[in-house]
Amino acid sequence: MSYFNVRVYGLLVNDRQEVLVSDEEEFGFRFSKFPGGGLELGEGLIDGLKREFMEECNAEIDVLRHFYTTDFYEKSSFNDSQVISVYYLVKERAPLRLHFKEQVFDFDADGDIRQAFRWVGIAQLDPADITFKTDKTAVTLLKEHYTNDISRT
Repeated sequence: MSYFNVRVYGLLVNDRQEVLVSDEEEFGFRFSKFPGGGLELGEGLIDGLKREFMEECNAEIDVLRHFYTTDFYEKSSFNDSQVISVYYLVKERAPLRLHFKEQVFDFDADGDIRQAFRWVGIAQLDPADITFKTDKTAVTLLKEHYTNDISRT
């Protein structure tokens, strides 16, 4: 049986044109992505994104605007679902209270599920630095967006 897996992600860019990246490990599988995750049944995209930021970053956000929705087929890395990812540009309501890392996969704790956050300059960010195909596309578009000096709002 196949099904759709709708995911929503926030592209949080600071005033130094760095984007927030989440490095994660789940049961031995390591990946780098943007903050966000799967929608829950009955949940809208914006509410899901706000919930994900609270769960992952303990932060309230404002959604500035839609940025990108997956426009190609992508099979989930975790099951047989087809992934549809929606990306929004977001802004934090208050300064983030996270322990930011400089190195990839620099986790503070042991366990089956681990997460660490880092700021990565958009100019330096390479799609190869991000794990999943949909996120790699978002990186390419984000770089084009900021290189072309288009308004961020």
